[in-house]
Amino acid sequence: MEVFMERLTTTEAAIAAGVSVLQIHRMIDEKILPEDLYSTAQMRTFRTDACVLIAFYFETAEQLTAQARNRAIRNALTHCSGWDAWKNCVFEENSVTVHFSEIWKGVDERLHKLARAREAVIEDPEILSGTPVFKGTRVPVYDVAAMVEAGVSTEEILDTYPSLKNWQVELAPVYARAVPPKGRPRQKPSTMTAGKSYIKKRLRPSSIGG
Repeated sequence: MEVFMERLTTTEAAIAAGVSVLQIHRMIDEKILPEDLYSTAQMRTFRTDACVLIAFYFETAEQLTAQARNRAIRNALTHCSGWDAWKNCVFEENSVTVHFSEIWKGVDERLHKLARAREAVIEDPEILSGTPVFKGTRVPVYDVAAMVEAGVSTEEILDTYPSLKNWQVELAPVYARAVPPKGRPRQKPSTMTAGKSYIKKRLRPSSIGG
């Protein structure tokens, strides 16, 4: 994938990594993420490839201790650097082999969806006083996102807004989470995908130095 978003905001990084905004802040506040992967100047921003390591940290919580995951992140950076390198990144430490390919794939898919959501929306002062709407319509993105979050079916939403397409309804919550509307409650954090393991234990379950 061509890296189309080299720096991500906190909310964008949360979407890409598949975690909550609170978990993103934790990666910095607890000094889990190496400093060269993010910036705190003016606002917190993240390198795109940082999301692979953030996803790894939380998705492997049931397989590895915090100490092991911290060490794995730092060791991985000595083997893999740059977005494309993470696609096939594999390294071994003690009795454990860590594969990043599936994690990278998940982050890549979420980044593409985020990019599509941003591309689909405009803010024009001449349209609803600058309220974010889907391009070619006067449909407020946040209204559609609220309907999706409330459990309204896609069919009902399309009946309400005939100018929309299915894919726009799907992307509305993505945009709303990436660009939270001012003065409204934050979106609920996403639920991590359970049951996945990207670690092969070859000898004993002692993990990476943990």
